[in-house]
Amino acid sequence: MSTKQINDFRRVLEAKRNELLASTGDREEILIEHAAEEFDRLQQQLNREVAIRNLDRESKLLKQVQSALGRIEEESFGLCLRCDEPIPERRLKAVPWAAYCVPCQEIIDRQRAMGASEEDGDDLGDMAA
Repeated sequence: MSTKQINDFRRVLEAKRNELLASTGDREEILIEHAAEEFDRLQQQLNREVAIRNLDRESKLLKQVQSALGRIEEESFGLCLRCDEPIPERRLKAVPWAAYCVPCQEIIDRQRAMGASEEDGDDLGDMAA
């Protein structure tokens, strides 16, 4: 991969990281407020749960983006973490933080679907990308 392509991916990843940092900093939606009405309390609880799930998803994505930026610095960006083969540029354009080629990602996804624990997932590398 050329230096220009790497720099283009770096810019995209840095922009995504900045976007995620800005959105994960907003935790106002998870504040606990006291409501007199039962319906209001249930609605607030539901809103909090959705906000927490969104924050969790965004923080996992932020970790993937930061890992991809780290791979750029280590000069291993664009290589599958599982098989060490180049990740196709088309995949990286679609998912710049991808850590695996499509065949390896499919294997990892199947393993997770079959009940691999989070600890097992750490052995598989970064979250699915």
